[in-house]
Amino acid sequence: MAPIPGSGLAKGLAVTLRTMTKKSVTAQYPDAQPDLPPRTRGVIGLFEENCTVCMLCARECPDWCIYIDSHKETVPAATPGGRERSRNVLDRFAIDFSLCMYCGICIEVCPFDALFWSPEFEYAETDIRDLTHERDKLREWMWTVPAPPALDPGAEEPKELATARKAAEKLAAAQSEPREGES
Repeated sequence: MAPIPGSGLAKGLAVTLRTMTKKSVTAQYPDAQPDLPPRTRGVIGLFEENCTVCMLCARECPDWCIYIDSHKETVPAATPGGRERSRNVLDRFAIDFSLCMYCGICIEVCPFDALFWSPEFEYAETDIRDLTHERDKLREWMWTVPAPPALDPGAEEPKELATARKAAEKLAAAQSEPREGES
């Protein structure tokens, strides 16, 4: 059966008339901030103290938008007769957000939890060169990273916390016992 001429137009007008009578739900963005989901990908924050300059993030980045410079520093021996060690010291850590595709691979491959997602999304610039954020700017984004979600009440305690708690309890018990020769 052939469609009736003009039926598509009538259906389209019917949809238009139905939506015209409903109240609009447009959020006025600058005045009303959007409610973002908890795992929103906004900007990447750097926790510099955890970075060991392993370069995994820069090597795995498909866009090559992470720039890292470092140098080696000699650390004196911890004990007499020990040998000196060398460690990498971070000189520059920058992310070019004009190239970044927000895939999150850098965050996933970081073995030392130095990179985190921040839900902050308002970092537009008038000059594209200002979208390369150096480590001081990336450090500022860390303050906007939300705390991790609470553990499931039925989950078992992480091994690290259980070990630390037991060690603290032993230390407290040893300190509270009266020592020999003391009253």
